[in-house]
Amino acid sequence: MNLDKSKKRIAKRAKMGFQGYPKISLTYYGKTSAHADEVVVEFVLEEGADIQVERFSSKTDAREDEVIQSALVKMIERSEAKTVVQGEGVSISG
Repeated sequence: MNLDKSKKRIAKRAKMGFQGYPKISLTYYGKTSAHADEVVVEFVLEEGADIQVERFSSKTDAREDEVIQSALVKMIERSEAKTVVQGEGVSISG
């Protein structure tokens, strides 16, 4: 899947707001707000359930990494997530 298509699919799902569980949250981290070195994916099966965490790292910007973005779309689809939450911008990591 190409990069633009993956990013659009994720953004579209995120704009839908809370639709119930399962829920996936995507947060990008980097040393500066201009470059995301890592994306953290949090999966919650149902309210009150333990959070499962998956991390992807990239030497380039993770938001522009076709492999990572395609993997995120596949995770959303395979988990049948009803809600996708995507954090704004890049959170600064220590």
